[in-house]
Amino acid sequence: MDGEILIIGAGPAGLACAMELARSGRRSEIVERDPAIGGLAKTLEFRQGDDLFRTDIGPHRFFSKNDYLYAFIEDLLHEEWRTVRRITRQYIDGKFYDYPVNAFQVFKNIGPFKAARMAFDYMVASLQYGVFGKEVVNFEEYVVSNFGRTLAEFSMINYTEKIWGIPASTIHPDWARQRISGLNLLSVLKNALFLAKKGTPKSLVDEFYYPQYGTGRIYAKIAERLQEVGSRIYTNSHPLKIRHNGSSLEEVELSLDGEVRSVKPSTVVESVPITHFLKLLDPAPPAEVTRAVEGLRWRSQVYLFLTLDKPQVTEDNWIYFPNKEIPFGRVSEMKNFSKDMSPPDKTSLFIEFFAFETEDVWSMSTDELVDLVVPYFEEYGFFQRADLIQAYSGKRRFVYPVYDMTYPQNLEVIKGYLDRFENLHYIGRPGRFKYTNQDHSLEMGIAASHSILRGARADLDSIGAEDEYFEKGRIYEKRI
Repeated sequence: MDGEILIIGAGPAGLACAMELARSGRRSEIVERDPAIGGLAKTLEFRQGDDLFRTDIGPHRFFSKNDYLYAFIEDLLHEEWRTVRRITRQYIDGKFYDYPVNAFQVFKNIGPFKAARMAFDYMVASLQYGVFGKEVVNFEEYVVSNFGRTLAEFSMINYTEKIWGIPASTIHPDWARQRISGLNLLSVLKNALFLAKKGTPKSLVDEFYYPQYGTGRIYAKIAERLQEVGSRIYTNSHPLKIRHNGSSLEEVELSLDGEVRSVKPSTVVESVPITHFLKLLDPAPPAEVTRAVEGLRWRSQVYLFLTLDKPQVTEDNWIYFPNKEIPFGRVSEMKNFSKDMSPPDKTSLFIEFFAFETEDVWSMSTDELVDLVVPYFEEYGFFQRADLIQAYSGKRRFVYPVYDMTYPQNLEVIKGYLDRFENLHYIGRPGRFKYTNQDHSLEMGIAASHSILRGARADLDSIGAEDEYFEKGRIYEKRI
């Protein structure tokens, strides 16, 4: 492994980097702490007798404005890559709401009084933040300025606080600028009433690409290609210590499936949590960097996967539950992504909880999680306890980088330090402490490979930083 390119983390970013390097004839060695590759985009399989259930770790739809990225995935999956009609709803105050917004449904559900209140609040916010120039300093003010107080509290502030576990007034507006930039009440209404301008990029709210056997197939295919060219992936493996001279990473001590080994890579690509990576450095970073690391926080997740003895629960790909009194935040029915994710006569639900590791849900057993959620699904008419075949649970740390009010300053200090290392590239959601979608992580990996091949650093911060709605993209015309 000496002199090779070492990639730490076999998630979307790390594997995309290795794949693109391989296309140019460069081998790499990849180490992954988990027993399986794919990171947050892996697909899990559960065998029950003759039945096989598959699930992603949450919903992973694919959309992008990058034709090169579409061709990258198409080359791997070919006919396994299929278009799926997107059906998404929110469950708010006891009623379901379509997404994209159905204006007539919303008006019927909320009634004329609340609709008028939303319109009035939006006009007030437009005056405060638009005409009189009130400054937007946090997430709460951002969504109020663009949607008005009533609508902001109806489905945005509550769900955001549910994800992050902190008040919306303490969340940095970068979160809104990254995820919903360009959206406001008027643009939502125009889209709902089919008044959006023609010729604008198609927003993938109604259709997306998805692999036949789960999004993890992308990374399984990459692993096959890497093996063919001599690159190796070590699972159950991770770095123990990374020695450096202040400007270059010189030696990495690794645990390779339990065996300790030291290597001297020419280049290191890291796509693991940036806060963890910095703690591996020897000598340790300066005190101000250590303080910045301690100032960054992550939000974790708990997962519950239920297999059900019924052919279908809903037609939705996923449903959001913004109300805080409901313990879970999002539910996906994987059969609605691809019929091959469940047996024909059965289905499954993947349920996500957002949590800090100090919260009760983090330490709950599978049975306790089942007892917690089943009454809600019985009430909503999804299924009865008698329909439940089996339940599986899991948890994952470092899922969401917390965009609190001090994160930009802390991250700037950390990046300033890491950028000193001429042979280091840090990428992906955990590697850059940036909430990115799967496609952006793949783009980062590809960009990092080009940086290595050309000897010039790419602007990774520009990936996923478009000043427009984060889910905007278009359907790519496949070549096959």
